[in-house]
Amino acid sequence: MRRSTLRSQIAAALRDEILAGRLATGRDFTVKEIAEQYGVSATPVREALVDLAAQGLLDVEQHRGFRVHEFTLADYRAMCEARQLVVDGLFHRAPTARPPGPGPGDTDTDAGAGAGAEAGADAEAEAASDDGADAGPASTEAGATAGRPLTAGSAAARRALGGLRPEVLASVRRRADAAERAARAGDLDVLIAYDLRFWRELSGLLGNPYVCDFLERLRVQCWVFAVPVLRAQVTLRGRLWSGHNALLDAVERGDARAARDVLATYNQHALAQVGVTDAEEPA
Repeated sequence: MRRSTLRSQIAAALRDEILAGRLATGRDFTVKEIAEQYGVSATPVREALVDLAAQGLLDVEQHRGFRVHEFTLADYRAMCEARQLVVDGLFHRAPTARPPGPGPGDTDTDAGAGAGAEAGADAEAEAASDDGADAGPASTEAGATAGRPLTAGSAAARRALGGLRPEVLASVRRRADAAERAARAGDLDVLIAYDLRFWRELSGLLGNPYVCDFLERLRVQCWVFAVPVLRAQVTLRGRLWSGHNALLDAVERGDARAARDVLATYNQHALAQVGVTDAEEPA
């Protein structure tokens, strides 16, 4: 097996152990310990651990090894806030609804995307005229119409709202269904796996790997903090967020306003599930 493949497999396995809480926060371990556990040489293990440290999941203990990073409640609140700011920025100037029916030159399968792009231009122009906000630098992609510039955020949101091809929708929908079943059943391990896949595929529609990687990192870190808190509860049945399909429905319709509403509920729930009340949220 190639060393790079082994490195990524070890990193993925250790990340799952951290997410599940089996590698508890604050725990120390060495490269040798992990290498013996997986029956491999030290080199790919060291590389995998360095990768996880770069993702913020491990701390490097000089001359001693590694330690699972311990996130605080303040960290968690800041990560939730950062995640919300990025997503809100993306959808702020996106279309608020996709008009029904195909646009000129649209086929049946592509009608939603074409109509969504047209609605996006109208909504963006209306928003700019209402609040006088700076539209940002002009974009050269095809979404700009009638000489109106696109902001980076509106361009990314437009790609997401118009990028649900049938095969993509089917894949994301499977993740959403599985995540919601696990959430309702209170099965945390299964939920985390499908929740991360759902968000990874949905974020991929933005067409911006930097944004996708950033959001993925935040979601993993949020779960690392939340898991011990959630496992301490007597039952999780019916207490975990299960709005995946509601969000996907809004994205499928091209309705940015509805998507923002679902995401707002998601962020409120993320804070509430670890005991942060409205009164404690930062202004």
